Amino acid sequence: MKPAYDVIVIGGGPAGSMAARYAAGRGASVALFEKDREVGVPVRCAEGVSHAGLAAVVENIPSRWIAQKITGAVLHAPSGAEVPLHTDQIGYILHRKIFDYDLAQMAAAAGVAIFTRAHVTGLIMEQGRTAGVVVDHLGERRRIEARLVIAADGVESRAARWAGLATRTALADMESCAQATIGGYQGDPEMLHFYFSRSMAPGGYLWIFPKGNGMANVGLGISASAGGERSPHDYLEAFLARFFPGASILGRVCGGVPCSNTLKELAADGLMVVGDAAHQANPLTGGGIVTGMIAGRIAGETAAEAVAAGRSDRETLRRYPKAWLAGEGGKQAQFYRLRKFVFSLGDEDYDALARSVLRIPVEKRTILSIMKSALLHKPSLLLDAVKLFT
Repeated sequence: MKPAYDVIVIGGGPAGSMAARYAAGRGASVALFEKDREVGVPVRCAEGVSHAGLAAVVENIPSRWIAQKITGAVLHAPSGAEVPLHTDQIGYILHRKIFDYDLAQMAAAAGVAIFTRAHVTGLIMEQGRTAGVVVDHLGERRRIEARLVIAADGVESRAARWAGLATRTALADMESCAQATIGGYQGDPEMLHFYFSRSMAPGGYLWIFPKGNGMANVGLGISASAGGERSPHDYLEAFLARFFPGASILGRVCGGVPCSNTLKELAADGLMVVGDAAHQANPLTGGGIVTGMIAGRIAGETAAEAVAAGRSDRETLRRYPKAWLAGEGGKQAQFYRLRKFVFSLGDEDYDALARSVLRIPVEKRTILSIMKSALLHKPSLLLDAVKLFT
């Protein structure tokens, strides 16, 4: 570990690895600090991505990343009604550990120095500007200087807050998640399942994501303000007991996802923030793999340009938030409004919506047609829906 780098990235998830890779690929000296003992461990993710989303950030998708190809989905109403969706899109359930390892290896191949069990405990601040980090690495505390720091330290991020950015998430916008990987799954391995019910997942939804070989990720995310005295674990246990009694539990994870608008400020003097730390997950679905990678790529390119120009002030770094808002970030506010609408519905509303959608021929039953039916409940959302789905 050198005493100084051009760029330090905190966090070795997809957003952090992409940021490090693209900064190094454009000539910056880069170190990536991951607090856990391995990149990608633990896996706290349902592991689903669309082919189109992943192909937008990775030119060639290795087969070893793919646990299962997905070709369709079924929505489940509280009454038990099933609504199959028609789609021409392909999705994947990833092997996240392999996926994250390979992204980190791509960064290493670009010249990034990666350190695991490297826990960043503070920032070096000089006249209000981030100038490096304090890191505990293998029992030794060190001060490592940097021209720029990129905070990709996840939902528990502290680095952005240390730099003076407002990172607080309202309780209603924090999804509390629990997931079990089960064995002996006998459903169609190419079909996702989503369950909507305030009694089973208040302020959120349940999912079944097949992983192939008789395995599936079964989990849920619920609003932290809507669960009452019951924990996500309690809701998940009730679902497993009802639909998968006696299932073998191969693993369990829990965590949180900020399902809000992107942070108002993504950059401070000497620092940028990306991924879940920047609230860049899709507020409607909670999915953040691809959006984090897109943000990481932009931030990495911005960092390299700033280093080459010899500047790291907030104004120079604004290229990153501007580019983010011009692309994926520009959809966040609409997705957020749709989230608040969808998860404000009661079970009777979900059942009525299911009955309405089931009257649509399967070949015409798309997310757009479902949203059109939902908009009958609240026409004021029409403009947002048009922006998102056309």
